[in-house]
Amino acid sequence: MRMYRVAILGCGGRGKAAALAYHEHLRTSVVALCDLVKEMRDELGDSIGVTARYEDLDLMISESNPDIVAIPTSTEFHYDLCMRVLEHGVNIEVEKPIAIDLEQADAIISKANDKGVRVAVHHQGRVGGAMKAAYIAYQSGRIGELRYINGSGKGYYGGFGLMNIGTHILNAIFKLGGHCRSVSSVLSTNGRPVTPTDVIPSPYGMGTIAGEFITANLHLQDNVTATLLQHRFPEMAKIGDKLVGHTMEFFGLEGRIFLQGHAKAWIFPDPHQLPEGNIESWEPLDKIYPDSYDKSNQSEEDDYWFVEEYVKALDENRDHECSGLEALHVMETMMGIFESGVYGKRIEIPQVIRDHPLARWRKENGLNEPDGMPRKLPEWLDAEDRRLGRL
Repeated sequence: MRMYRVAILGCGGRGKAAALAYHEHLRTSVVALCDLVKEMRDELGDSIGVTARYEDLDLMISESNPDIVAIPTSTEFHYDLCMRVLEHGVNIEVEKPIAIDLEQADAIISKANDKGVRVAVHHQGRVGGAMKAAYIAYQSGRIGELRYINGSGKGYYGGFGLMNIGTHILNAIFKLGGHCRSVSSVLSTNGRPVTPTDVIPSPYGMGTIAGEFITANLHLQDNVTATLLQHRFPEMAKIGDKLVGHTMEFFGLEGRIFLQGHAKAWIFPDPHQLPEGNIESWEPLDKIYPDSYDKSNQSEEDDYWFVEEYVKALDENRDHECSGLEALHVMETMMGIFESGVYGKRIEIPQVIRDHPLARWRKENGLNEPDGMPRKLPEWLDAEDRRLGRL
């Protein structure tokens, strides 16, 4: 059984999560770390016992000879780092979303094809234990024929939520409902339709966004429809003191499946539910764990599942379920949502024109690139409220 050598490029929060999963999996070994910040790479290296630590990614790859390079960095760095790593002819895993726009995503996929290597994008919820339980219940016919899907975000500012958690929701939608054929959406900011001046930079380097509230209707394969809501809440969605996260509900002709993020799943054996009673009829679906996963592990179960899937994919010489092509389709759908909202028309997927629709719309209206905004979300929200005259 081949052991796969893994290098981690970026030792922040998501880098630590990836490193723990690869470190604890029985078929992968973390052989090197790279980060510009010495304290971060030393802290992670000390915690998992990796002594090969680098500032230069090219040197790291040439000396450590990895089979996979994980790139768990901020989105704004994905394109440049992916292209540099792919030049070495190495399989990659990159944090979601794959890039900030379709042109970058196209280039990454093309480069990987030229080099004959695989791209996986870290949509861990799609291969996690809760989704596996939901998928098995659906495939076994427990809710009948699928007819409609509803997904809702965490309460982030709409455009940011779409580029952030919306990637996970769309992946889940596509797993059960098939790919998106077309999309129509409504984008509003401050209680009115968005204008070109509402096209602004996202917090945390996720590219160009618009829309405080986004409601998107998706036409999927096999006549399934879906709605994706990315609406700004006064604060993150909670039940009591606990964050709810994003939610998804899958409606069949005979029942419904409900997912709370990557964490939990339930099934209801009826397509209709009255507000009164029947709450006890929601049956919890037991999360499915990999055979080799130890529940005392430090790694998250869904991150471990992501590694498990990559091992199997490389063993079988196939793409990861969360492949670059799947991530590209997610990006096409997100850009279609933005484009539909600002141009007021239904957008066919995939698009022929691949540039960023918001940047195009702003330019068509005689505006230059938007002014910079704070990177961190709290300061970014304050700046946006000031721009809208709320502070």
